[in-house]
Amino acid sequence: MDITGYEHVGIRVSDRDEALAFYALLGFALEQELPEHDALILGTAGGVKINLIANGTRRPGGANILMDETAKHPGVTHPAFVVASLDDTMAELERVGIPVTEGPVQLEGRRICFVRDPDGNVVEFDEPT
Repeated sequence: MDITGYEHVGIRVSDRDEALAFYALLGFALEQELPEHDALILGTAGGVKINLIANGTRRPGGANILMDETAKHPGVTHPAFVVASLDDTMAELERVGIPVTEGPVQLEGRRICFVRDPDGNVVEFDEPT
C-alpha cells in the first residue's frame, strides 16, 4: 500500500446551513452537494477538503460524544489543519467571533489551538515551528 495524500475528513453536523456558515468563516466554500448521502463537499482555496454529513442529531448543550463523555467511544475526534501563522489564525477567529477553546499550546515542532463548531465538533489548527 502506498498512501500518497489525504483527501478529506467527514464531519457529522445537525444543521446544514449553520455548519456551512461556520466552516465558511474558516475559509471553506461549498463545492458540491450529494443529497443522496446528506453530504456536502467543501474546500479551501488551498485545496483542503472536508465533507459535512448533515444528518446528525444535536446533543444537549452541544456536547460531543467523542470528547465530552466520561466513556471514551471510538471514532475520529478532530481534524487538524496546518496554518502559516497560529497568531494570525487566532486573531481571525476572534475577529469572526469563534472562541478558541484550548491553546495556544506549544508541542514539539508545532503550536496548536482548538475551536468547536456549532455541534461541538473539535477543529485543530497547527503551525509548524
